[in-house]
Amino acid sequence: MTEVLRQAPTSSRITAIDVVRGVAILGTLGTNIWIFTDSEGPAGMLTMVETGTLTANIEATLRVLANGKFLSLLTLLFGIGLELQYRSARRRGGRWPGWYLWRAALLFTEGLLHYVLIFEFDVLMSYAVTSMLVAYLIGRSDRAVKGWIITMASLHVAFMSVVTLGLLTGHASMSGGSGAPSQLFTHGGWLEQVSSRITHWGVYRIEAIFIIPMSVALFLIGARLFRAGVFAAEGQRLRNRLMLFGFGIGVPLNLLTAFSGQGWFMVDRYILPPIIALGLLGLIPTVVGALRGTPGVLRRGLTAVGRMALSCYVFQNLVAAILCYGWGFGLAARFDWARPWWVLVIWAAICATFMTLSTLWLRRFERGPLEAAWNWAYRLPQR
Repeated sequence: MTEVLRQAPTSSRITAIDVVRGVAILGTLGTNIWIFTDSEGPAGMLTMVETGTLTANIEATLRVLANGKFLSLLTLLFGIGLELQYRSARRRGGRWPGWYLWRAALLFTEGLLHYVLIFEFDVLMSYAVTSMLVAYLIGRSDRAVKGWIITMASLHVAFMSVVTLGLLTGHASMSGGSGAPSQLFTHGGWLEQVSSRITHWGVYRIEAIFIIPMSVALFLIGARLFRAGVFAAEGQRLRNRLMLFGFGIGVPLNLLTAFSGQGWFMVDRYILPPIIALGLLGLIPTVVGALRGTPGVLRRGLTAVGRMALSCYVFQNLVAAILCYGWGFGLAARFDWARPWWVLVIWAAICATFMTLSTLWLRRFERGPLEAAWNWAYRLPQR
């Protein structure tokens, strides 16, 4: 066990984790913003952008850049976070998973509230279930963990391949994804949307269920990469290999599938993005490690968002909903003619706002608002 826990990144590399997490959170908004700004709401996610015009080609390209990559990166980081919790428990001599299961239960509760009240495609519930499973695997032998990674990844790829085959042969269809009227998001009220999420629970939550095998694999991969030194000063060789694999293989294949029709949707969103996310996990710490001097505005903002990841994830979706949906400012319907340019503007504006607010908040408080509430709830039974 001592050998397994020997790798301890320096404080500067731990800061790099916050930067990567900040990129993942804002990048996840870069995926979700296309849902919020679509006049059809979540159903628009399943609709391929018609290419041919300049603006349509630009929107299709931008969707490719964001689709699934940062969600996969965030999943890797959740695995790293679980690894850090495991190390902390071992150092204290505490039971494992022990109280970690209570942490996962709180995360599930927060995800449930986020789903019902704000956003159809919440990932926190799925991460909570995944973390409960991985908590029992994280301390097992390398051989056992590799076996679980291979099994879960193979199960995930097999399922996506079957669905893709169905799409390509016409035996499956991506139509009718949300099961809700398109007017619900442009003109419907907030309570109507809440009711829709409850009524169409099975439709909206199916993604959170079938990504669990992928999430288990990525959690374990993230934990193993951390142990291997992906954030360590001497880990540049590993980071280079990740970049070569992620960008050299994942990016060309993703560009090919993204513009090959709707039949490749599952591959485009659920198979290739994890590969590219590994490249990002190698790239971002490399860039952070190469920087010298006092952190600039961008780095400070990303670090602050990373430290307040839970608060920023939930509140950035809330702000996007208020701005775009009919019960708020209704911008999705008003500016549909200005796609994709206004989508870029609103995404950049929300990102800049949260980087600024997070930086200011952390000057006065140790944790973000949801992190503080979560920490209080976590410690409450122990008092």
